[in-house]
Amino acid sequence: MRTARTHRAVCLPLTLVLALAGCGSALQTNYYTLASGADPRPAAVAQPASSPIGVTVGPVTLPDVVDRPNLVVRTAENQVTLLDQHRWAEPLKREIPRVLAGHLSRLLGTPRVSVFPNGAGGPGDVRVRVDVQRFESVPGQEALLEVFWTVMPPAGEPRAGRWTVRVPVAGPGYDALVAAHGVALERLGEELAAQIRERRSAS
Repeated sequence: MRTARTHRAVCLPLTLVLALAGCGSALQTNYYTLASGADPRPAAVAQPASSPIGVTVGPVTLPDVVDRPNLVVRTAENQVTLLDQHRWAEPLKREIPRVLAGHLSRLLGTPRVSVFPNGAGGPGDVRVRVDVQRFESVPGQEALLEVFWTVMPPAGEPRAGRWTVRVPVAGPGYDALVAAHGVALERLGEELAAQIRERRSAS
């Protein structure tokens, strides 16, 4: 009996130590955002203050495979991995149009850029819709963004096109991968701004 009691006395503290060790080794969840803060580059073209252009961005659609909180990385030609400890700080369907709106506001030199549906825009606004075809992440290699965009002016025919960019990843970490996606969105903003300026000058 004494042997059994001694065995239980030794096992109980050992079980407690193992439980505490398990709690201490819980993996931390990291959250990422596509917004990079203040953009140091100047606006490409400033519109006259008397007639600022109005733009409404959205909706933005995404493939179901990446429309989720987890970062989704490509690990093989026909295989992706969902990362439980690496997640987006907000849904991509909300963050992508918000980030694009910030780029367009800077590039077009206008504060009148809203995000659909929170800002429905005015009757004279240009409407920008983005259908993301591919939003692929290859750690340590590249971020790929392929979209089908539509620019709808307040008058005249809309213009649509397909646009693709591959941005090399500058480092091995997931933060570098997310930063590459941020650069891809900046370049998409430049493409959309050029299309908006062209449509406005033609109208």
